[in-house]
Amino acid sequence: MKLTSLTLISLLMLAGAQSACRKDSESLEKITPIIIDTLPGGHDTTATPPPANPPAEIIETRPAVLSAVNVNVNANCQGFYKALPARYDSTTKKYPLIIFIHGLGELGNGTSQLDKVLANGTPRLLKNKTFPPNFVSGGKNYSFIVVAPQFKAWPSGADVNAVIDYAVRTYRIDESRIYVSGLSMGGGGTWAFATAFPSRAAAIVPICGAQGASTANASKIAKAGLAVWAFHNTDDPTVAVLNTNNWIQYINNASPSVPARKTIWPTGGHNAWSKATDPNYREGNLNMYEWMLQHQR
Repeated sequence: MKLTSLTLISLLMLAGAQSACRKDSESLEKITPIIIDTLPGGHDTTATPPPANPPAEIIETRPAVLSAVNVNVNANCQGFYKALPARYDSTTKKYPLIIFIHGLGELGNGTSQLDKVLANGTPRLLKNKTFPPNFVSGGKNYSFIVVAPQFKAWPSGADVNAVIDYAVRTYRIDESRIYVSGLSMGGGGTWAFATAFPSRAAAIVPICGAQGASTANASKIAKAGLAVWAFHNTDDPTVAVLNTNNWIQYINNASPSVPARKTIWPTGGHNAWSKATDPNYREGNLNMYEWMLQHQR
């Protein structure tokens, strides 16, 4: 069969196209596919294998981020200060929680008077950026979420528990590591919370707590295995040291799985909190925060 010039040219062009397609196909087979998924909210993720050696856990080195929150927690609490680890938004981990309860002089409306709660104890350390960003316990690193509520009136155990409930709903809390502490009225509120909800927290630290002890209430704390470290000054003219002495004696008389402990200083008046909450104060090489972390539910 004779081929015209036009037919011959067409055949040559077709053969060239088929060759080019084969080469393109071979090249494409050598390319590793990258798949892009668009998640709700518009974030793109590349489907690549996880790294063989994942990065080490983030250890906080910068001060916690302290901010005011005006919110209706319940009828007795309309606001609080929260302190989140500096890299909270860069992780998905859950954090231990400290609820720190202020004294009688810091009662307020939770809004325009909220700054009062930063006057003493752990919240003061956070305000001054002297609260350590990282603690080591059992060879592991921990950073706390701290919530310092402001109450309008003397808080009940239910008021304190409402703050815990709000924190658990709102932030990434390790519910096996919830701790409650407070000074004077707040120490009394800590005892009241422990009596009403003895199995909720892992440990409490009442400081010159303004609430009398009873054997019945102490027994509740002992049976729940709630760890206790209480602080007081012997010469406290405002809240009798007998409160703390009785609480610790009654709890230990009830044979708790974790013996309650106390630190009683001979002097210092009503202010036992400055020393108790100081991260540099240690007993048995543990400050109160490191001691807290030894206990979990």
